Amino acid sequence: MADDPKSVGDILDRLEEIARDQGDVSVGAIVEAMGRRSHGPLLLIPSLIDISPIGGIPGLPTALGLIILLVAAQLLLGRNHLWLPSFLRRRSLSREKACEASKRLRPVANFMDRWFHGRLAVLAHGPFTRIAAAICILLALTVPPLELVPFATTAPMGAIAAFGLALFVRDGLLMIIAAALSGGAIAVGVAVINGSGG
Repeated sequence: MADDPKSVGDILDRLEEIARDQGDVSVGAIVEAMGRRSHGPLLLIPSLIDISPIGGIPGLPTALGLIILLVAAQLLLGRNHLWLPSFLRRRSLSREKACEASKRLRPVANFMDRWFHGRLAVLAHGPFTRIAAAICILLALTVPPLELVPFATTAPMGAIAAFGLALFVRDGLLMIIAAALSGGAIAVGVAVINGSGG
């Protein structure tokens, strides 16, 4: 694993490699496998796992949201080296669940790798990364209450996935799309929370 992943397909390959070598796939192992460009992939991976069928496991969306919150907060603060507390680094998926998620996400990864790459790259650097991080924090905060409604977390996690991919492949056009998706996701989240509260 000397080279950093360069595509979403590479990220899924890393997940499968960890599953083959170590059995359970821990958050800590994923962090180590993602290399120097870890912020984008570590926003992308948890959100994609949530969107996949295994995202319906009770408690999993909130745990994934917490990971995203910590990653986005460190991106907002400009930290280059990612830190996660040990209790989160130890969180893991079984080999079977990790491989199932990778298999289900492979067509999505192929689509992403085909269509998203380095357009308007200036919008995926500098202050724009911190704006994206701040929006991801807001989106992640909607996840715990939305978990009470089956698969309602898909809207904010979809927007976070778009930001994670945009940062990973340095695609400014996708950053714009992600920002637009975020507005809709936050509106959906507020509506669902208000509806379930009533």
